[in-house]
Amino acid sequence: MTTPHVVVVMGVAGTGKTTVGPLVADALGVPYAEGDDFHPPASIAKMSSGVPLDDADRAPWLDAIGAWAGGRAGRGGVVSCSALKRAYRDRLRAAAPGLVFLHLTGSRELIAGRMAAREGHFMTTRLLDSQFATLEPLDADEAGVVVDVAPEAAVIAQRAVAALRAL
Repeated sequence: MTTPHVVVVMGVAGTGKTTVGPLVADALGVPYAEGDDFHPPASIAKMSSGVPLDDADRAPWLDAIGAWAGGRAGRGGVVSCSALKRAYRDRLRAAAPGLVFLHLTGSRELIAGRMAAREGHFMTTRLLDSQFATLEPLDADEAGVVVDVAPEAAVIAQRAVAALRAL
């Protein structure tokens, strides 16, 4: 990447967005924002109780992330956001044209195992099936790269940065 883009680290819960995102931001020399911090308390409570968010729940969250990304235009940044549907990514791009997506992918089994091992996170494995059912992978016309999450985080980040720089 020759100009500072804003990168959205996307994927289902448990793919490592919160772990890989800061590593990618550090390597690119730009700030990182944790997408979960943009959720209103009511949404966190809903997910904590095992209830998936609907599009109405996600709208203010996506708008807040889009506003952050739009504010970073021309300066670069990395933000995590599941961005599971094309419509969500379109909403983000409307607020921040030129976004680039880093889609972290992996098998359901691998991701479920990682989610079961993490502590203190509001997203439970009970919601993983709904995440996979909702996921719409990047379309060919969407700027972005796809990186497998099977290796350790540092390797994932290295591969992601190399792919992003090749855009």
